[in-house]
Amino acid sequence: MDPVRAQRLARRLKQRNAAETRFKVAGFVAVLLSAVVLASLLFTMTANGIGGFRRAVMEIPVDLGGGVIALDPSQLVGVQAQDNLKNAGLPQIVADAANTALGKDGGAAISDDAWRDMAKRIIADPALIGTKFTVALPASDELASGLRGTGRPEMNKLAARLRTEGKLHWAFDPGFLVRSDATSPQQVGIWGALKGSLFTMLVTLGLAFPIGVLAAVYLEEYAPKNRWTDIIEVSINNLAAVPSIIFGLLGLAVFLAIFPNYRSAPLIGGMTLALMTMPVIVISGRNAIKAVPPSIRDAALAIGASRVQTVFHHVLPLALPGILTGTIIGMARALGETAPLLMIGMRAFVATPPEGLTSPATVLPVQIFLWSDEIDRGFVERTSAAIIVLLLFLLAMNGVAIYLRNRFEKRW
Repeated sequence: MDPVRAQRLARRLKQRNAAETRFKVAGFVAVLLSAVVLASLLFTMTANGIGGFRRAVMEIPVDLGGGVIALDPSQLVGVQAQDNLKNAGLPQIVADAANTALGKDGGAAISDDAWRDMAKRIIADPALIGTKFTVALPASDELASGLRGTGRPEMNKLAARLRTEGKLHWAFDPGFLVRSDATSPQQVGIWGALKGSLFTMLVTLGLAFPIGVLAAVYLEEYAPKNRWTDIIEVSINNLAAVPSIIFGLLGLAVFLAIFPNYRSAPLIGGMTLALMTMPVIVISGRNAIKAVPPSIRDAALAIGASRVQTVFHHVLPLALPGILTGTIIGMARALGETAPLLMIGMRAFVATPPEGLTSPATVLPVQIFLWSDEIDRGFVERTSAAIIVLLLFLLAMNGVAIYLRNRFEKRW
């Protein structure tokens, strides 16, 4: 070989190797930056959200002796138990105990709903009636702000004194996961929004998945290739890129016109999000069905299987992992959407968890949006905690979908 040509080839080979090395380094740096950004995001949300799972509580001695509560044990059972304790004077008993422990106006230092926490404890253990014990009751919002150091000067001073005396401290709040929305950051909970999200996702999955999969099967296996199917395919691809608020407007104009009494219900929210999720499932389903080798179809038809048997017994099971991947993407997007649900009224203040698909409800993203607009610092921490709950819900939902995808995955 000509030495000049050999040198030229060697130089070009060196340049290609150098370019490949640069590409590898760039890819590694990109992955590293993505990991750092993700880790920073998770660390920031966790650090900010930990405080949202706590609330300020006060250690108050309560004396229920001397027959101050004259109730029969049978009156502490059932849905009326809390009302029976209220009628028996429990709110005043708790307020008097706070005044005794903290001095005059001590009752103002505890939450207005502190007696409800006391009632729940008595209902769980009726033997407390007639005894004297110390109970941790939620502090008022102002005192919690003082403990946080963001309240009025006198509240900051009072909180510092009570904390020094061991009467005021932060405690883990398990009730945050079982209560619903409230006007006080000391009393808010996430269960109502979490239950609303669960109902909404069930409706979304129940509508979008079967319709989307059947549409993908028809378009890929049965529909003739003509102008109309081309228009349908283009329309589906365009719908996948339509802004989510457009689907909210569609739900407002169509679904609420048909079901006007179900405003802000999970049924309407799920139907609206199903419209948004369906194109993603159709596109991923078609790609998964197309990826099944033609030999699978030929072999099934060769041994006498019908067209329907070939599709549903052989093609669809092999394409199911890819279909579930698209479903994961679509459902994850639906879970985090806020704009469509705001359009159909799922931003209302809902103080009780929904009892069914037609009950008024809100969802986690909307709840986070509403809390983030509050001025109180306590709602900021609760917002971060709700974001953590939303991420865990998303991880759990995706984990189930990934398990099912791996469970049905087959290789050929």
